[in-house]
Amino acid sequence: MSNTFGNILKITSFGESHGQGVGVTIDGFPAGIELDENFIQSELDRRKPGQSRITTQRKEADSFEFYSGVFEGKSTGAPITILIKNQDQKSKDYDHIKDVYRPSHADFTYQEKYGIRDYRGGGRSSARITAGWVAAGAVAKLMLNQKNIKCQAYVSQVGDIKLTKSHTELDLSNTESNDVRCPDLEMAKKMFDYIDQVRKERDTIGGVVTGVISNVPVGLGEPLFNKLSASLGQAMLSINAVKGFELGSGFAGVEMRGSGHNDSIENRDGKIQTTTNHSGGIQGGISNGEDIYFNVAFKPVATIMQDQKSIDKSGNETTVSGKGRHDPCVVPRAVPIVEAMSALVIADFYLLAQTNKLRG
Repeated sequence: MSNTFGNILKITSFGESHGQGVGVTIDGFPAGIELDENFIQSELDRRKPGQSRITTQRKEADSFEFYSGVFEGKSTGAPITILIKNQDQKSKDYDHIKDVYRPSHADFTYQEKYGIRDYRGGGRSSARITAGWVAAGAVAKLMLNQKNIKCQAYVSQVGDIKLTKSHTELDLSNTESNDVRCPDLEMAKKMFDYIDQVRKERDTIGGVVTGVISNVPVGLGEPLFNKLSASLGQAMLSINAVKGFELGSGFAGVEMRGSGHNDSIENRDGKIQTTTNHSGGIQGGISNGEDIYFNVAFKPVATIMQDQKSIDKSGNETTVSGKGRHDPCVVPRAVPIVEAMSALVIADFYLLAQTNKLRG
């Protein structure tokens, strides 16, 4: 059950980091949507490893194949299965941690829960799994494009280097113009240099990805336990290395008074809108038509090229050091993952709203 996500539009994720491949099955996707393979591949290319010296040097083409649900370039309404084959596994890089628990990884918890774990690259707990999510998100984006709904994301913080501008003050078309995926080019240079410095020091650093969803219709989301905000939070917190999610004003809102935080409502030429957007486009768990914006906090990558204290499966004290190819900072490659998961949530709730209308 934990491998499936969604209400109407459901994805089931499969695969391991060093297995034959990874992928996803998408169920509930409407028929007749043209599935642009070049666009889907371009989204996977944004996530794939080996993009620059500040990302892991694992070389994966991340080429995908449709196995079902597509005929003559369009969705048929049947489950869509996408496979992305693994090509550049170096499993021997992980032989040294076969019986050792790496600090801040899922090694210990997986072993205790299942009594077995695939130690090669983290197995099922690897961020390699998110390639399938990005492919599914690209499919969802193609549906949302027909509704003029956009899901965008960008790096807004690396370590203590933080953008102070809001998304409304930035030109998000600049996001893909640099390796960090920060739309402020001056800040992008500082972030890149800092990540590269941390890499040379054989360490890692965390950061923040900001997501923006625009042109969302009013009324997406359900009261109480299926709020749009809650599902977005679940989607983001399901991404590897995510430690925090905040919507709209988020934690900064606690420092404000209600008189300054409340979003006044006005009628602009027959359209109901708010003068500010501290709510982040969602009120009462339901979209209000304004931009949905949120922050996703990523911890430093747990694998570092330094000696760390740990224990083995027998409880004996030992020392473990990272080997292999790993990102010094995950946020540049996390941008398309955040976009993909937000697209899946919005597409799911859009279809749910349509279903509710038919029932009504």
